[in-house]
Amino acid sequence: MLQELRVTDLGIIDELHLVIGPGLTAITGETGAGKTLITGALALLAGERADAGIVRDGASEARVEGRFENADGEEVVLARVVPATGRSRAYVDGRLATAAELSAHAMELLDLHAQHAHQALLEPAAQRRILDTYAGPPAETALDEYRSARARLNDIDRELEALGGDTRMRAREISLLEFQITELTAADLDDPDEDRTLDVEEQQLADAVGLREAVAQARTLIDGGVADGIGEALAALGHRDPLAAVEARVRSLQAEVSDITHELRAHHELLVDDPERLDAIRVRRQLFRDLGRKYGVDLNEVIAFRDEAVERLALLRGHDERVAALEAAREEALVAVDLAAGRLRAARTAAAEPLAAAVTEQLAELAMPGAWIGIEIAPGEFGDDGADEVTMVLAANPGEPPGPLAKVASGGERSRALLAVRVAAQTRGAVPAGRALVFDEVDAGVGGEAGAAVGVALAGLAETAQVLCVTHLAQVAACAQTQVVVRKGDVEGRTVARAMIVDGEDRVGELSRMLAGVEESDHARRHAAELLARSGARA
Repeated sequence: MLQELRVTDLGIIDELHLVIGPGLTAITGETGAGKTLITGALALLAGERADAGIVRDGASEARVEGRFENADGEEVVLARVVPATGRSRAYVDGRLATAAELSAHAMELLDLHAQHAHQALLEPAAQRRILDTYAGPPAETALDEYRSARARLNDIDRELEALGGDTRMRAREISLLEFQITELTAADLDDPDEDRTLDVEEQQLADAVGLREAVAQARTLIDGGVADGIGEALAALGHRDPLAAVEARVRSLQAEVSDITHELRAHHELLVDDPERLDAIRVRRQLFRDLGRKYGVDLNEVIAFRDEAVERLALLRGHDERVAALEAAREEALVAVDLAAGRLRAARTAAAEPLAAAVTEQLAELAMPGAWIGIEIAPGEFGDDGADEVTMVLAANPGEPPGPLAKVASGGERSRALLAVRVAAQTRGAVPAGRALVFDEVDAGVGGEAGAAVGVALAGLAETAQVLCVTHLAQVAACAQTQVVVRKGDVEGRTVARAMIVDGEDRVGELSRMLAGVEESDHARRHAAELLARSGARA
């Protein structure tokens, strides 16, 4: 729902700010006052191409900001800036966005029904969705079954593709895997830390003689000098009480020296010069480096590669059996997809005629008595929504051949046709939640009772969706909960458009102007008051 709109320096609008509520909002004003600039501003938020010519003369840029509430109750702010020179900029919730991103967000928030405007319902996918919603549970169930079956089919196809279908290529892969697994198995790799363990042992063996000499010399020096010196120091201290603390520290040092001496003796005994063991370690570590160049940067990766190769080889050796099983499953999945697609088509076909009849009935009430809507369902490519091409066709006048709704009819006729679709679909809850519906020229070429019918239709639609309508008919405006009047005037010698919400006598005056061209006609004011009373609106 659109909650707030702010427009700056767009055409003859210098600054416009509207807070918009739910229900039906009518936008009125004299011809040329700038009503369509409001729908044009919304079209910019919907991602329509921006032309620098729309920037108000003398301004550096035009800016449009809209604050919306989406179907989940979350606030979304869209903005579009059109500079007098250079490319336009788009923003979503205050961050820069591409025009495509802006349009994607707007698709969930705005639905514009106006000539040359973005119109979601003209898209084939949207027409298919509205038909499905109108069809109700039969289409919903069939669509769920279809998507589930198609997902299963896609999973099978991906697995078949992974198995590969080229016999020679598969044989080459098996041969390579067998060689790699043989090489890795022969390496007897079990401990991923073995290389680090052998590195420490290699360093010890490589310098075994030097290490033994260093340990022996250290032990001799400690035994011959340090240990004797500490013993003489303890004798000199002689258990004197004032020196007890110092003596205790010296005795601790003597114990530490004794431990070091024993440790040096143990190291001396362990350090063995073993050239054969050293050579074996070096060969083993070279093997690790050779395997690392082929299969991974360390033993962890090499071992993982070996395990994956074993699994892949088993899969390839069982290829024919697995392919046969998958092909059988694929045939079953294809049958399930076809059956679900058939049920979905049947549900759509059953709903198409009642929906078309309901829309055609609405067209008659919207001053298009000779027009009719048809819904064509043709086989198409399998996709996420089935295998049907759904197209709404319109014959706007008797004797005219029908054509796709997106390509035929004038802007006003198309807007009324889309309004008729919305109203007819509303009976089945097919109007999107949280989206603002904007109509322009929907009452073009109509008046009197037909105009009143347009107003009633819009008001009915506004019971479940926010509706904004640019109108020149008092019969339509009187049905709105809110009426916004756009007026233009001179400010310091320049034409400026202003918009304001009118109520009470001001609204009666505006409706009087729409009826008679003047606000002060007593007859027109009485008629305006009657229209408001009839529609249930407050004058």
